[in-house]
Amino acid sequence: MIVCIAEKPSVARDIARILGATTSRDGYMEGNGYQVTWTFGHLCELKEPNDYEGNWRYWTLAALPMIPRRFGLKLIPDRGIEKQFQTIAKLYANADEIVNCGDAGQEGELIQRWVMQMAHVACPVKRLWISSMTDEAIREGFANLKEEKQYERLYLAGLSRAIGDWLLGMNCTRLYTLMYRQQAGQVLSIGRVQTPTLALIVRRQKEIDDFKPEPYWVLSTVYRDTLFTATSGKFTTKEEGQGAFSLIEGKPFEIVSVQKKQGKEPARQLYDLTSLQVDLNRKYGFSAEMSLNLIQGLYEKKLTTYPRVDTQYLSDDIYPKCPGILNGVSQYAEAGKKPYLDMIRNLAAISKTLPKSKRVFDTSKVTDHHAIIPTGQVPVGLTDVEKKVYDLIARRFIAVFYPDCKFSTTSVVGKVDKVEFKTSGKEILSQGWRAIYAKDEISDSATKNAAADKTLPSFVKGESGPHKPTLTEKMTVPPKHYTEASLLRAMETAGKLVDDDELSAAMKENGIGRPSSRAGIIETLFKRHYIRRDKKNLVATTTGIQLIDTIHEKLLTSVELTGIWEKKLREIEHDKYDAATFISELKDQVARIVNDVMHDNSGQLIEYSEDKKPKANKVKSTGKATTKSIEKAVKKSTKKTKITVKEGDMCPKCKQGHIIKGKSAYGCSRWKEGCDFRAPLG
Repeated sequence: MIVCIAEKPSVARDIARILGATTSRDGYMEGNGYQVTWTFGHLCELKEPNDYEGNWRYWTLAALPMIPRRFGLKLIPDRGIEKQFQTIAKLYANADEIVNCGDAGQEGELIQRWVMQMAHVACPVKRLWISSMTDEAIREGFANLKEEKQYERLYLAGLSRAIGDWLLGMNCTRLYTLMYRQQAGQVLSIGRVQTPTLALIVRRQKEIDDFKPEPYWVLSTVYRDTLFTATSGKFTTKEEGQGAFSLIEGKPFEIVSVQKKQGKEPARQLYDLTSLQVDLNRKYGFSAEMSLNLIQGLYEKKLTTYPRVDTQYLSDDIYPKCPGILNGVSQYAEAGKKPYLDMIRNLAAISKTLPKSKRVFDTSKVTDHHAIIPTGQVPVGLTDVEKKVYDLIARRFIAVFYPDCKFSTTSVVGKVDKVEFKTSGKEILSQGWRAIYAKDEISDSATKNAAADKTLPSFVKGESGPHKPTLTEKMTVPPKHYTEASLLRAMETAGKLVDDDELSAAMKENGIGRPSSRAGIIETLFKRHYIRRDKKNLVATTTGIQLIDTIHEKLLTSVELTGIWEKKLREIEHDKYDAATFISELKDQVARIVNDVMHDNSGQLIEYSEDKKPKANKVKSTGKATTKSIEKAVKKSTKKTKITVKEGDMCPKCKQGHIIKGKSAYGCSRWKEGCDFRAPLG
């Protein structure tokens, strides 16, 4: 018997259907020589401190540092999990072969390897490795099963990450809580990614709080209804500005040079997870976590490919499949209309064959999975928010096959006396890929480096005439607060303010956190009351600021240093760095941190404050919505619809437990903890 195990019941059911395992059993499906079972995400976790040493049960400075000689695993204490594990263990014990059908990524590998270790698996193991959940992809994956040993390094990287997070999180959280908490029950959590991310927000907050606006003056003039600005830049004093103004007042304006250049602008690259989260936050106000859940949902509905990716390229073998994918996208209908049909038909008119660009297809730049694209399955019954996510992915995919946008940039230089002025404008000659988007839908960064999108009058070198000069007083402005979009970019690029896709891609090696974990990190900062939202802005609370001010160990707060750790973890995955060395280094670092902090005699304490959130602004009828308004709309629509759940699904009420089947109804596995969710059987 071949036993297949997936990461959740819904995925297991799809696999079972393809394999012909159609008989339902308690905790698995069976048939055609296969048994298909599932986990509920993580069934196992690293042991807690008290599982290693009795005195580690208590939060005392004397017990630190806690460094186990050998890390062990245990089942997560949950009735439903324990029951499912027993089912899995029995199936494994009688299996001739196991097929690991877990999520094809680092975390998915870790989840299933831990289960197999605890079940003491001795039979051969194969690996299903697919990038989408379509029937075709599943069949293709089973026809090309991989050897499990191919993913040993992937597992070691995930294990090193988990152990590293345990060592730092367990020790430093207890250390800082015991040393600096203001009141009993207060916990000051420290994390390998969490803390440097908080440091980014706090640093920006201080820059804003300490900012003192200063006046400056800009000299400009209007000639032939066109605004020209002095190339000398800002004047720091009014007297300076007035001096320049007096030089040009009443004198004619002369055109010195007119230069026209033609340029091309390629389509934006395909989405990876971070760039998609960024656009969803900018365009619709979706939180990083909400975006991830929506994208994951589209993947599980077989509409888009695997989302937890950090590449914006496709492998060469995807190219032959693209016409079929486009055909599927073209058939999507909404309110009786097919929004993508004409866009895709135009491709045929432009070229007989789809272009194959290195900006799109480059196998060498694809890691575990390729960029996020549609699968070609025709969407049906999408919610409003799912439509928004699918639309971004579909348009980006269509756009990469369109020609470059062609434009003409005109730069005009004029002068009055010895003072030089300049203006520029851009004229779109051929829209190319921009035809896929409405003018206001193109991302800011797409046009950030281009000249202002305006058409200038026809100027001739040597012409001159009257003009209207002005000296305008302006004030310097503070840096902007981080939004979730800009924070995700900063996490990706080790804190560097990088908005350009290609440049950020070059810096990904030193980013902090994984694309799939960054949303959770941001949410943790909210839960710990380290930050709060003010509209789209992320604002550090008093607790968050004081915590970062208290931490003097750069290792804990430096985005760059944490980025180096992430680079080492990726090198472990690719067999370029030793996992044992990484763990050994962390153990030494933790021991040093504990020693240094314990010698702090400052006596400072960190106050606990649940900063009140400002009242949410009412959503104006601009076509855009805030995250809160979207979530309210989702909840409202959910109330009107009968809730259907399946065993193993996440509890829709508490979002922590999972659905278990009782005698008369479905309920939550956390019923002992107080979750009262109920749904009728059938």
